[in-house]
Amino acid sequence: MSPHRLIVTLDDIEAGMRHLKRACPHMRTAHQLAGLPPLRRERDGFEGLARIVVGQQVSVASANAIWARVFAGVQPFTPERMARLGEAELRALGLSRPKIVTLTTLAQFLVEEPQFLTSLDAHHDDAVREKLVALPGIGPWTSDIYLMFCLGRADSFAPGDLALQIAAHALMQLDSRPGAKALTDIAERWRPWRGVAARMLWAYYAAVKRANSGAPV
Repeated sequence: MSPHRLIVTLDDIEAGMRHLKRACPHMRTAHQLAGLPPLRRERDGFEGLARIVVGQQVSVASANAIWARVFAGVQPFTPERMARLGEAELRALGLSRPKIVTLTTLAQFLVEEPQFLTSLDAHHDDAVREKLVALPGIGPWTSDIYLMFCLGRADSFAPGDLALQIAAHALMQLDSRPGAKALTDIAERWRPWRGVAARMLWAYYAAVKRANSGAPV
């Protein structure tokens, strides 16, 4: 059994939301508008981390399109295969040069340290984040998203995520959009289910965008 509280199924999302709705009126408001947030679990390991890198600083639609090309073009999807591909081949799949550097450097590191990512399961969130951000091209946002969606840590959070900041600003009717530090402080009230709170904020953000566009919520 894992020593960490994990989000594995929708039952875990429901358990987290029950806690959050009791603890926070803003979470109750978000749930009333957007409903139960989705599970959003991804594969861990190199594939999961690579997909997050591909999604850095681009829209969800663009990330999904680029990832589909990258995944199809790098088969089998292993660090060994990625490390053998040249820049021109990876650029043809839609990757920018910074992401090519990050992915190939990561792949080369994992060829030499094949147990690195699987070893993260034994570490608490702060230690996982510290180990990941020590890798070239892996910053706080990428490590937080990996903790949430690939490792399924229930209390992980991504305070640097722009959509979470915008959602908190709108939901809590704040005077200004909170930065990463301010959102970290706000999220303390959502422990030990900050990972579910993040999913709820993303769902709320999407529901508000749909409502503002005139599309059905």
